[in-house]
Amino acid sequence: MTLRVLDPRQSAHGEALRMAPPLSRLEGAVVGMIDNAKIGTARLFDFIEDILRKDHGVRECIRRRKPDATKPVPEAMLKELAGADAILSAIGD
Repeated sequence: MTLRVLDPRQSAHGEALRMAPPLSRLEGAVVGMIDNAKIGTARLFDFIEDILRKDHGVRECIRRRKPDATKPVPEAMLKELAGADAILSAIGD
């Protein structure tokens, strides 16, 4: 009997991604928050939003919830968050 081993990794396509430069300050910033639709994420974001507003002067938090944790963020949702100065994506496991 022959054992066939499959490699689940995909090869890279397109340009390499680069991280955005850090914000010099959060005061007055708009922060987008992408909830992955798992049970604890909304509660985690409640705590983070409170800290961002009270301790760092964040002006606005735009919160969106993905329809399903196993799928990528829908294009329409990304467009809604496009005006944010920073984006936070988190899991609530």
